[in-house]
Order: sequence, then C-alpha cells, then structure tokens
Amino acid sequence: MKLLPLLLLSFSVYSQVDYPTDFISPLPIALDVSGSFGELRSNHFHSGLDLKTNGKEGLDVYAVADGYVSRIKISSFGYGKAIYITHPNGYTTVYGHLQNANGAINSYIKQKQYAQKSFEVEMFPMPSELPVKKGDVIAFSGNSGGSGAPHLHFEFRDTKSEKIINPLYFGFNKLANDTRKPEIQGVMVYPIDSTLVNKSQNPIAVSFNKTADGNYLATKVITNGKIGFGINAFDYCTNQYNKNGLFKVKAYLNGVSYYEYELEKFAFDESRFVNSLIDYQRYGKLRQRVQKLFQEIPFPLSIVKANKTNGIINVQPNVTYTYRIELYDFHGNKVQLTIPVEYGNQEIVFKKSEKKTKYFLKSKNEYNYTKENVSVSIPENTFYEDFYMDFDVKEGVLNLHDESIPGYKNMTITFSDVQGLTEEQLSKTFIAGVDGYKLDYNKTYRKGNTFKLYTRALGTYKLSQDYDAPRIYNVNFVEGKNLKNQSTISVYIADNLSGIDTYNAYLNGEWILMEYDYKTKKLIHRLDEKKYKEGRNDLKIIVTDDMQNSTTFESFFFMNN
Repeated sequence: MKLLPLLLLSFSVYSQVDYPTDFISPLPIALDVSGSFGELRSNHFHSGLDLKTNGKEGLDVYAVADGYVSRIKISSFGYGKAIYITHPNGYTTVYGHLQNANGAINSYIKQKQYAQKSFEVEMFPMPSELPVKKGDVIAFSGNSGGSGAPHLHFEFRDTKSEKIINPLYFGFNKLANDTRKPEIQGVMVYPIDSTLVNKSQNPIAVSFNKTADGNYLATKVITNGKIGFGINAFDYCTNQYNKNGLFKVKAYLNGVSYYEYELEKFAFDESRFVNSLIDYQRYGKLRQRVQKLFQEIPFPLSIVKANKTNGIINVQPNVTYTYRIELYDFHGNKVQLTIPVEYGNQEIVFKKSEKKTKYFLKSKNEYNYTKENVSVSIPENTFYEDFYMDFDVKEGVLNLHDESIPGYKNMTITFSDVQGLTEEQLSKTFIAGVDGYKLDYNKTYRKGNTFKLYTRALGTYKLSQDYDAPRIYNVNFVEGKNLKNQSTISVYIADNLSGIDTYNAYLNGEWILMEYDYKTKKLIHRLDEKKYKEGRNDLKIIVTDDMQNSTTFESFFFMNN
C-alpha cells in the first residue's frame, strides 16, 4: 500500500449516513464505558466500545437486533471468545472477551472444537444455522483473550465493506451519559527542518493555564519558520476513573480550518497509522500519546482532513497568528485551547539532537543492506518518516537501529549460509530479538541453513536456539483421587522462550477440550462435559512449544458415585 498524499481541502463534508438507532443494549446494566471508539492504543485504534461489567463475569449478553451468527472465533489472544452477528440492515455487531456462548451457539462451538480437536477455532455459520432475535441471550460476559479485566468489547461493522463504525452513531450515545468536557494534559510544538521554537530546535512543551470560562490559554510561541502542534488530551465518558479517547479534534489558524480528525469509522488496514498520528518517540520515552496536528509526510488515514500544507504552519515576519485547538467528545462537550504565535529570531539554547549515520533512509524508497552473512530488505513505505538509520553486524549480531522508529510494513531479515551447526541444532534455531540480556522469540522460517524473519520492528537480532521443553505444573488433583465432587481438571503450562504452540489432552485415549488462558497460564477441562467414565480414568496432556520441544504429563483419577 503506497502512502498517497491527501487531496482533502474541505472540512465541511463528513459522512452524513443516517445510521439506524433501533438497537437495544447488549448488557442488562447501565452502560459504563471504559474504552472509547478510536481510542489510541499500541499499534492500533480501538475498534469499539469497552463496556464495564461491574468487575465480574457472567452477565447476560444480548443480541442487539435480529440477525444470525455469521462468525465465531475462539482464541487465547485478541478478542478471546467472540461472536459476530450479521443484521439484515447491512451491519454486523461484534461481542468480544466472552466467558462462554449460550444455548445452541455454545453447543455449536463445542461440536466444532471436538471435530477439529482444538480449543482455538474459527467458524462461519450459514444464515440458517444460528438465527437470533433481538434480546436473545447469546453469551455471558467474561475476561477472555487479551482482556485486562472483565468487560464486554462491543463494535459495529459495515457488513459489506467491513469498516468499523463508532457504536455511538447507532443510538448508544443515549445509553452512555457524558456531561464532562475533554481535558488537556499537555501541548507540544514541533520545529520543522531548521526552525527554532522558543530557543529550541527540538520539540518543546508549551505551558498553558485554564481560563475562567473553562477553556485554556497557552503562553506565546516564538518561532522563525515552519512548525506543527500536538495535543495530549483525554475525555471522561460515563465515569471519572477511565480516561477515554477524544471523538473529534479541530485546529484553526487565524480562524481558518487547518487540520482535523473525527472518529466516525475507519478500515482495519488503516489502524497502524496510529503510530504516525502520535509522537511515537515521546510515547516510547514517556508513555504519553501526543496527537500530532500536522503531517510532514502525508499518510492515508481517512479520519484526517488537512489543508494543503497538511497542518504545517509557516510563520512569517510582521504577521500576528492565533492557533486554536477545539476538542470534542461525541456528546458535544467541547473545550478549546488558544495559542498566540509570533515570528522572532532567538539564540539557540537547545540544539537539535540528531545522530547522523551513513545510512539515510527515505521512507518512500526501498533499501537492501548486507554485511557478512546478514541482509535486511526494506520495502518502500515501510516507515512513516525519513531518518538516519544504524546498521551493523558484529560477531553474528545485527544492530538495526532501535525501536524508537515504528514500522508500517514488514522488513525481511535473513541470516544466510549458517555454518558450524548440526542438523539438530539447526532445527532448534531461530532469529531472536535481543533486549539487554533477554532474548525474544520471533517466528522464523528456515530453508536448509538459511533463516528468515519478517518483522516491522527495528532493534537488535541474532541467532539463538531453544532446547527447553514446556513445563506442566500445579495439577489440581492428587493422582488416584476420586473427583466426584470436583468441577474441573486444571494444570498450568509455561515455556521460557519460544512460547506455547499446541496443547492436547486425552482422557482414556480420547481427545478432550481444555481451554487455555495465556494470562493465567492455565489449562482447564470442565467435568460437566462428562467425557469421563465410571471408575478409573487415565489422563494424558501433551504441550509443545514453537520449536517443537514437547512435554507429556500422565496421571489418573477415579470417578465413583
């Protein structure tokens, strides 16, 4: 995908789609939003609403309208247990991090899991297989997958285009009361090229104060050329504890629209552009997501509308400037910040900090670097910006800059013609990321004695091996025990390097379902599935890591009434 310049000169035409609003709430409690649509997350925009469930699991989850279950995905990661319902009006709703499905849907899932002999499954039922009515209990809320606490992830998608749409457009704004204005935490000004801003050639914070009317006024910015601004702000929605993302940001220069974005909808392949929207270096150092209100190199993010300078201000002598930023939530609560800007020449106090190397990388070009037996292939538009890159190979270790520069596309790292290793050693070899003394596993492709890695991440890499098998521990029963009063069989599993790849359990030689939660490292089989027999039952669990090191646990128990 090429990074095409934005040819968007008008700010007045946002989508005027008349979205249907006859949906019901997916939960039996008042909606409490802990994560907003489009919220800035690591490497992506949040694609729905996170709805709190009073800190517990097991709440009924309703189909918000008539339709049919069109997709089910059960995973240890991401959305965890997720159900997708397609509605006849052209939209699909998604319900994620579920504890379990309900009724016929749950039976359908279990049947597929046993047929495929896998906890992780993905299914696409036909429209006639799992129809649902508005208000049907389709599942129970949970904490599965990548969830950090019990909640329901809820989203809307356009069924045909698969674009994700803000659920608040579908009437859910009336169920999520929000009376608070957004709040500003910080403002940054960025010198472009050789510009000096407030005696600095580096990005610098701008101080500001709250005015009597609840808005903000910044101190004067003095500069002598091209600059851009960034804002660090948040919004409270239904509670005072969760800092949510903004819905809309508008920037004006002397009353003229200069830059804005609005979170109505976006496509999945746009989501990684979040790393270009924010000041990624500042986030890496301080964990602050400053949203830049300009683009040095334009990127095709549909939520953004920019003028012909892409939000960059060219400050000239003898001109008075007023820069105004307006911040909105979906409910129309608004706050604004005014920044006076003036042309002026000053002495340099903070010189530009830039390490120059012999490898200057222009983001729009492709590059190939080779040293010794290591090569790096970088396609065009892999990065969001131009920069001086570090590249070196010493004693088998590749130094490829650092993680301060985010990647959009995959690069290819190749270690070729690796010598001195036996076939057994080669079979356990992978390209590891190096973080101090810690090694991080990467999915590596081997052909003979050549190894390839596809990655977006800059950093340090070297070849490593994993010979250690996973561990199986903390079994919840004593061998030979009668389990008639027990509801589950559980064990914990862990691997110290390449990570868990497969896990399979067998009861009396037959495969049984064990659910895996990577957060707790726990495997659980529910005895109410009644896969046991009267009397003695023999259990075998086999766990394999990504380098195919394997561990087997065997035991037995009794089931006597």
